[in-house]
Amino acid sequence: MKDYKELLEDWKNNSKTLMKETPDEMKSFMALHSQTMKKGALDVKTKELLAIGAGVSSQCEWCIAIHVKNALDVGATREEILEAGWVTVMMGGGPKLMYMQGLLKALEDLS
Repeated sequence: MKDYKELLEDWKNNSKTLMKETPDEMKSFMALHSQTMKKGALDVKTKELLAIGAGVSSQCEWCIAIHVKNALDVGATREEILEAGWVTVMMGGGPKLMYMQGLLKALEDLS
């Protein structure tokens, strides 16, 4: 399992490449991301916890890394992040439980 700090660096570098090679698509996606993740009916922390659950559910290590970091940055606690992961496990079963390992490692690497 890769270090989650390395996964964040991978994404940072690869997103620059994608922005250079496919700027219209990246700008569109980043505009959607920005609009969706800003405070609205739900606060930003809640949205990041939802994104963590989606990352675990889709088994995306990069998503877990990005959204654990973002959740920590907006004040989410370890307990809140783990609880978001457990809701995903409850809904998705054993395969999602295996990605709790990634969530634990992300918390260790990024805290």
